[in-house]
Amino acid sequence: MTDDIAKIVRTFIGEHVRDAELGDDHDIFATGSVSSLFAVQLVMWVERTFGIAVNPTDLDIDNFRTVNHVVRFVESRRAAAPA
Repeated sequence: MTDDIAKIVRTFIGEHVRDAELGDDHDIFATGSVSSLFAVQLVMWVERTFGIAVNPTDLDIDNFRTVNHVVRFVESRRAAAPA
């Protein structure tokens, strides 16, 4: 499942980064690869795409900094969701 999530996240972020090279640990905010407005877009996209709620306490840039960070965040939200 992680590989599927990573592929989806990588594709979405890849469509918006300014850098030609996007690795799964590429910090898109520290490198200036995206604008600050992209953070809001990314959060909304994560909610819609993966059917999870991003709570105010989740709005930490570290949850969305890299492809791997987004994948871990999505997996943690899914694991915490009631079955």
